[in-house]
Amino acid sequence: MQVGSNSFYDIGSKYTIKLNDKEMLVVEEDTLRSTKLTQSEKLNKKAEKELEKKELSETQKSGSVNELSEDEERLVRDLATRDAEVRAHESAHQAAGGGMVGAASYTYQQGPDGKMYAIGGEVSVSMKVGGTPEETIANARQLAAAAMAAGDPSPQDHAVAASARIMAMKAEQQLANESKEEILGKKTYADEASRTDFNKQDKEEESLDLLI
Repeated sequence: MQVGSNSFYDIGSKYTIKLNDKEMLVVEEDTLRSTKLTQSEKLNKKAEKELEKKELSETQKSGSVNELSEDEERLVRDLATRDAEVRAHESAHQAAGGGMVGAASYTYQQGPDGKMYAIGGEVSVSMKVGGTPEETIANARQLAAAAMAAGDPSPQDHAVAASARIMAMKAEQQLANESKEEILGKKTYADEASRTDFNKQDKEEESLDLLI
């Protein structure tokens, strides 16, 4: 078979061979085909990247739903329950304490889901002694009620309530002493007045005796 000088043989995606004038095989790069294939490869790579990106996004979405193990999900539920209990506990103190109870502060723990949950809390308490025993008793009783307002009082709550009751008892004792002193004072005044009237009568009789 005779091969002409312009005959081409396809030996690959980017190369061809041909016979030169001396009828020798020459391998040359097919630049036109190479350019076309390069563009095609770019498009294919772009399509592959888009597909990988889509698959990754779907995987992340699927993983976000089922990313926690059973133990982790149980821990999240426990933390959420604890958070609600702690906040309700401190809110009860604030509602019952009025102006004597300050803002609440919380201790937090991060759950497996990345959220922060309150696992402990406290409120500041400030009670001033009243200007009168009656006022002190009223304040102490309100403080004791605020300390025990939560459904599950803590040891600290019991301690605050006990201190408030002791303060109320002292104020009640003071009030009782004042009342006793007031009663004794009235009685003493009455006795003094009675003795004064009796002495005055004696003097009048004595004076009368002298006149007879």
